Amino acid sequence: MLQTTPVSAPATELPPAPQPTLAGLTRAALANALGQIGVPEKQRRMRVGQLSSWMYVRGVRSFDDMTDVSKDLRSRLAERFSLERPEIVSEQVSIDGTRKWLLRLPIRGHDRRAPEIETVYIPESDRGTLCISSQVGCTLSCSFCHTGTQRLVRNLEPHEIVGQILMARDRIGDWPGATPPEDSRLLPEGDRKITNIVLMGMGEPLYNFENVRDAMEVAADGDGLSMSKRRITLSTSGVVPEIGRWGAEAGTMLAISLHAVRDELRDELVPINRKYPIKELLDACRNYPGLTNARRITFEYVMLEGINDSLADARELVRLLAGIPAKINLIPFNPWPGSSYTCSSWDQIERFADVVNRAGYASPVRTPRGRDILAACGQLKSESEKLRASERGAALTDGGS
Repeated sequence: MLQTTPVSAPATELPPAPQPTLAGLTRAALANALGQIGVPEKQRRMRVGQLSSWMYVRGVRSFDDMTDVSKDLRSRLAERFSLERPEIVSEQVSIDGTRKWLLRLPIRGHDRRAPEIETVYIPESDRGTLCISSQVGCTLSCSFCHTGTQRLVRNLEPHEIVGQILMARDRIGDWPGATPPEDSRLLPEGDRKITNIVLMGMGEPLYNFENVRDAMEVAADGDGLSMSKRRITLSTSGVVPEIGRWGAEAGTMLAISLHAVRDELRDELVPINRKYPIKELLDACRNYPGLTNARRITFEYVMLEGINDSLADARELVRLLAGIPAKINLIPFNPWPGSSYTCSSWDQIERFADVVNRAGYASPVRTPRGRDILAACGQLKSESEKLRASERGAALTDGGS
């Protein structure tokens, strides 16, 4: 049964500015924060190690729990900083165990209201994948994607990206000695409940390059969250100039939202193609640093009935990817309110996959997860626009009364 759990009431007025959080900061940013409260430079490396261990290995949420840090320093930290994660507005649990959180972020800069994002956790028996967002909204307007119908509000800061990981680990009990949640169906059987991270949530991560890079530095820190870079995948719609740079500076796995084999169709489905067409995109993939058969690029291909699912499309896909160590994820289209597309039939998806398989490519068909809570691929969209619309409607009603 679908469960929706409100965790906090919607904000009705602007709250006071919260203390800045240390949870989610890189080691360099933590050292800078310690400098702000007078910790001598020669002590900062040791103190950063202590803070990182408490925040990212043990998941503590209070400075008082940092028992190997002096009381004086704990007091100074608490006066200036917090260990807060993004605020959970609601949590939905799908019939298949997928969890979706609507998160509210602190107001900053030019925000008119508290921005919101969505994060999704997909459990399987042997792994757990966390799908995190990199922007509030999106600027790309991919025609089959629900997130693309929401305007871009702003980029997420590194701590807001890492904060999604910390929040998810809190909620599913993924810290040493933590109590599992009441509803723990389908959680992985191993000690780690989050084994993989995918940057496939709201936003185009390569349009927020530095912040996403710094966040993944925290995620991959061997003395902290300790996620293997081979278990972190960045998905891009094709920001060609940044692909090679990402491989060189971050070195994670790469996924490409391809979805079409002809420029004229991809121009419609993935409008960034008008700037960086298929040939340029695939050239960047061939030159991706560290690309080997063991570190293949994943090409994502959403199956749209009568649009991109012919066997001729399958054969052209194979031709285009020749020479690129690749895996091809075939994604049954996940419908959302107002979409004009329909999903290819299962028989046609299997015929398409057979062409790709015979060419020697692994082409798993991604099992739709969390459809009942709009948590599946391409369905993420925060409540921000709906709330703004309802507020505008209320204002008009009040004005006319």
